[in-house]
Amino acid sequence: MKKSDLLRDTIKHIDVKSFDATQLINAMRDMSFTSRDTATAADIFGRMIKEDGCSVFLTLAGSTSAGGCMQVYVDMIRSNMIDVVVATGASIVDMDFFEALGFKHYKGDPYMDDKMLRNNYIDRIYDTLIDEKELQACDHTIGDIANLLEPRPYSSREFIHEMGRWLVKNPDKAKKKNSLVQVAYEHKVPIFCPAFTDSSAGFGLVKHQWDNPEKHLSIDSVKDFLELTQIKMAASTTGLFMIGGGVPKNFTQDTVICAEILGKDVPMHKYAVQITVADARDGACSSSTLKEAASWGKVDTVYEQMVYAEATSVLPLIVSYLYHKGDWRKRKKYEWAKLFN
Repeated sequence: MKKSDLLRDTIKHIDVKSFDATQLINAMRDMSFTSRDTATAADIFGRMIKEDGCSVFLTLAGSTSAGGCMQVYVDMIRSNMIDVVVATGASIVDMDFFEALGFKHYKGDPYMDDKMLRNNYIDRIYDTLIDEKELQACDHTIGDIANLLEPRPYSSREFIHEMGRWLVKNPDKAKKKNSLVQVAYEHKVPIFCPAFTDSSAGFGLVKHQWDNPEKHLSIDSVKDFLELTQIKMAASTTGLFMIGGGVPKNFTQDTVICAEILGKDVPMHKYAVQITVADARDGACSSSTLKEAASWGKVDTVYEQMVYAEATSVLPLIVSYLYHKGDWRKRKKYEWAKLFN
């Protein structure tokens, strides 16, 4: 098959504003298994939104951004449901910033011949396809942005902030105007990627340092941890809404312990919801169950819910329900990015 035949049907991002999941979530509340867990998760997230003084952290791992949920996260920021994003580099750069540059993700098949895909310079994420040439264009754009900046250590938040600024200042290159990076920049919602270089950003920044061996910028992951902990200390009451697990989940939970190390007494994260297909048989559940995290002093267990489901199947229902419920309209805007001005 020709490359043009393979990259034909684009992934379309679901719009949670276009349908009202209220009736479905209300029905699920009186069901069992994952349905009731999903309704409970929606209720706990709703408590985070309604409670005065509660800041909400969204953590992202996995490929839901490429799989059709990108607009969900954008609408969560625009609707003032979340105040901080902690994500994998791939979610922010390879998927979101990639689309901001005008590139697309395409429908594929998990049983496709991967050697054939490689011969066509196509990458596969389960049943989703990406043009590797376009991904490398994204890599190089990251390097170009780095070349414009003062050569010093940056937290990932600082660099992603500059990516958002670059999109705003270069509208001819920002083909998609509602990317998560740009919308977060405009709404002063900080984005952290504690493993930033495990993504297109890594390739672009390696190229930047290769081209500028004597004078270049770098990413300071310790500064990431400090900045995120500073938000936790300033916010006090916090809730976590977690898609997948891994580094973003553990990094965000650890802010409670980090504050303690700094001599600051902050409460555990009061609310926690995790949507995941991982389980605890390997002793971790992609960075501990929420109940286990309580033993470390990270998460309170009064309002916590694990939802064992593939996130694209339940996330749009939860967010649509909360969008149409409308409590976010009365919620304070925290604009935590201002903390670092």
